[in-house]
Amino acid sequence: MTQKRAAAEAVPEQAVPERAVSEEAVPESGIPGDTAKAAGLTLWNPNFRLFFLARTVARFGDGMVPVALAAGLLDAGYGASSVSFALGAWMACFAGFVIVGGVLADRFTPRRMMVLADAIRLVGTAVLAVAFVMGPPALWLVYALSALSGLGAAVFQPGVASMLPLMAPDVQRGNAVLRVAESLTAMAGPAVAGALVGLGGPGVIFGVNAATFAVSGICLFLIRMPSVAPVTGESMLSELIGGWREFRARSWLWGVIAVWSVYGITVLGPITPLEAVVVTERHGSAMFGVMMTVTGAGNAVGGLIAMRLRPRRPLFAGTFALFGVVANVLVLAYDVPVPLLAAGFFLGGVSLAFWLVMWSTTVQTQVPAEALNRLHAYDVAGSLIMLAVGRALAGPVAEAVGVREVLVAGAVINVAVCGVLLAVPAIRGLRRAE
Repeated sequence: MTQKRAAAEAVPEQAVPERAVSEEAVPESGIPGDTAKAAGLTLWNPNFRLFFLARTVARFGDGMVPVALAAGLLDAGYGASSVSFALGAWMACFAGFVIVGGVLADRFTPRRMMVLADAIRLVGTAVLAVAFVMGPPALWLVYALSALSGLGAAVFQPGVASMLPLMAPDVQRGNAVLRVAESLTAMAGPAVAGALVGLGGPGVIFGVNAATFAVSGICLFLIRMPSVAPVTGESMLSELIGGWREFRARSWLWGVIAVWSVYGITVLGPITPLEAVVVTERHGSAMFGVMMTVTGAGNAVGGLIAMRLRPRRPLFAGTFALFGVVANVLVLAYDVPVPLLAAGFFLGGVSLAFWLVMWSTTVQTQVPAEALNRLHAYDVAGSLIMLAVGRALAGPVAEAVGVREVLVAGAVINVAVCGVLLAVPAIRGLRRAE
């Protein structure tokens, strides 16, 4: 659920125990959750606008990084493996420390940790920008700074889950708005990075990326919330164990994540590298770029649909949407005309985005505030690991049994996963929290 992880949801007021009242527990108005809605606060209140700007700008910068690394390291003659190792260093630190980041967010409040994370990433990215401007940097430095950026992301990510409910009276709409913005920036970031490569090289791209972290940190710092002493009294190990107990206590939560682990290894993980290979071989690299744009447009439409539809059973509705990903997989498995290929990519983008909003909404409205950061961190860590495994295995398995066989098997598993989700009463019957 890597991609599933950037959204956030609301916590019902009555579910917030005294321990959860911290710097992040009440919006600027002093009105939490649904009470803020009753008081007539709009979605685009000052706090949400700052949060939206921080997330959108940072996502735009993140989209530039793979292009910058590829251009800089390949031009320096290091080879394609160096790009993989640099991105892998980021992923390893992110997945390895995000659970710790969840505990730190609970102890020191999410906003403080997010501002600190942006400061860490600002420094690391600025050093990387200078290193590329000065000449080809040493590989160890690139790997170390990529790992530092991944560590910053691990500290930052848990707060995404708990900040939005404190500022958005309409949490599902807030999640959907963020999903649309992230989809658009996912398309714009690589495109702008590609243009900057020709104008100033990778150093300029990393400089722009550093500026996005500065903007994000300033916006988060300006969000006004009551100043309350951080939560203390428990060891980090105790909080980790407590988060695990909260996780196990919710069968719908660990049930979805367990099923999603299979989905990540067999469907979402493999589809990313395989679609690049298949589309490029059949239609060229330019067409692959077009298909990525089509997918981004589908993500945006999925977010727009999620703004309007408010199903009483969000996981039930989101699971039905996931059937649409089958179309994306099958148009890759068979050599179809370009219009049909685009339709499959678009439908897959719509389906996945709608599920992500429904899932994020459910987690953030059903999980108590004092456990939300840690449970979100468990969710993110597990999902990223399974996606990474799926991507790593996709190539060797496809070479052994064939690309079409892997994709067709993925389509079948996609249907089976949806069937399992619909068959579990705790998942399909979970009702929307008001």
